[in-house]
Amino acid sequence: MADLAEIAAAGQAAGWPDSVTAWLRSDAAAPERPAVVVIRNGPNLVLGPVTITDHLGAEVDHAGKTALCRCGQSASKPACDAACIRAGFDDAKSPDRVPDRRDTYHGQQVTIFDNRGICQHSGYCSDRLPGVFHAGGEPFVTPSGGRMDEIIRAVRDCPSGALSFGIDDDIEARAQADWDGTRPASIMITADGPYRLTGGIDVLDGGGQPIPRAQGASEEHCALCRCGHSQNKPFCSGMHWYVEFHDPPRPDQPTVYEWLGGYPALLRMTRLFYEKHVPADDLLGPLFAGMSPDHPQRVAAWLGEVFGGPARYSGSYGGYPRMISQHVGRHIDDEHRARWVSLLTTAAAEAGLPNDPEFRAAFGSYIEWGSRLAVENSQADSRPPQHMPMPSWGWQTAAGPPGSRVSAVSPAPAADVPVTLPAAGETPSFAAHVKTMFREVDRRSMRFAFDLWSRDDVTTHAPEILARLQAGTMPCDGAWPPERTAAFARWVDEGMAP
Repeated sequence: MADLAEIAAAGQAAGWPDSVTAWLRSDAAAPERPAVVVIRNGPNLVLGPVTITDHLGAEVDHAGKTALCRCGQSASKPACDAACIRAGFDDAKSPDRVPDRRDTYHGQQVTIFDNRGICQHSGYCSDRLPGVFHAGGEPFVTPSGGRMDEIIRAVRDCPSGALSFGIDDDIEARAQADWDGTRPASIMITADGPYRLTGGIDVLDGGGQPIPRAQGASEEHCALCRCGHSQNKPFCSGMHWYVEFHDPPRPDQPTVYEWLGGYPALLRMTRLFYEKHVPADDLLGPLFAGMSPDHPQRVAAWLGEVFGGPARYSGSYGGYPRMISQHVGRHIDDEHRARWVSLLTTAAAEAGLPNDPEFRAAFGSYIEWGSRLAVENSQADSRPPQHMPMPSWGWQTAAGPPGSRVSAVSPAPAADVPVTLPAAGETPSFAAHVKTMFREVDRRSMRFAFDLWSRDDVTTHAPEILARLQAGTMPCDGAWPPERTAAFARWVDEGMAP
């Protein structure tokens, strides 16, 4: 992240308070309470136990003290490189900004409170619930134009903190709008947009005093300007859209995960799916009635890993065996499966996932393939292989030809030829010993990666194969007896003879 010593030197020359520049140079521990200190005409200093993520949901390394650009001109975005000082950045609020005024809109079931003066124009409300929130129209809100649960979801998703709601006698339910204070302190660096703060991070001036927020604004979440052109600095006013603010160019060939928007986009989709569509469906509702509260997060993590993202599911929940355990004994049928695919596709569109043919082909092919495996694995007589690798779905991915995997409902595979192990003192060879240990079903299940009956392929991948054999994750339907694994290890150690 930012070079704090360099920024301190530039800040001192620009007249920043000595307390700020001295602290930037010091090794003083970060405070225990998370905070963003907004330096006058300078960067945002992030202090304390705050998780910083990029727009894909990947954590950004920092040591509890870093400086984030807010002039929009840093060459090392999102880190500050003192461009604010060189460019003479002015962080004064614009006199032409939208007035700080809170409006109240009464509906049949819910009252909505809104302050346009701090809206960052993310479109999370008007794009997703246009019958209630009317971009460019008056009145902006018509609370009786939508279901209460959808209105509450839109209010809670508002990143600027401009929206809130009340239910009983118009009494504001700010704690509920603010997720009841359950979210950890985090900052998301959005793509070509603002910093989104959640979890009650203090926003302070250079003297350590809280920066006043707009009337009725949330204290739990807000959006801070990153383009340098907000009319309501330090808060975002949506000007990044108009000045065409952009981060450095993204990869020419993004993964499916990068293209769809990463974990945050997948979580939007799974929340809509499990909070809105599943409970309203008479077929899927009973099937998922007992799901864990974090089920949307688990499915989003799984899909993210499948589509080329970080190993969030494997690292947090247990990988492929864990997913298998969620389906065993569920008795999912093809009607369940087809409804799941249909409603998840609808949720993907509502969540704003890409609509181009290439992405939809990749996304659709996986959910069709994966949901059919879920049907197999859930049957009473199924025997799901426990040690298959995580699926990996890219732009060119295919599941392989029919018969290339071990089916959960197929008969137990039989050995193709008798296994021949090397005798004591005999040099193990591929043709006489190693090849006989791999069955036809083992070969078919791994053909997407390499050929277990090809000495060249097995030699090339020997360390990986040995590691999996020793871990018991290969073959996929059960570990080898120790003597076979030992024979393969001997073959590797003694030169991998033909």
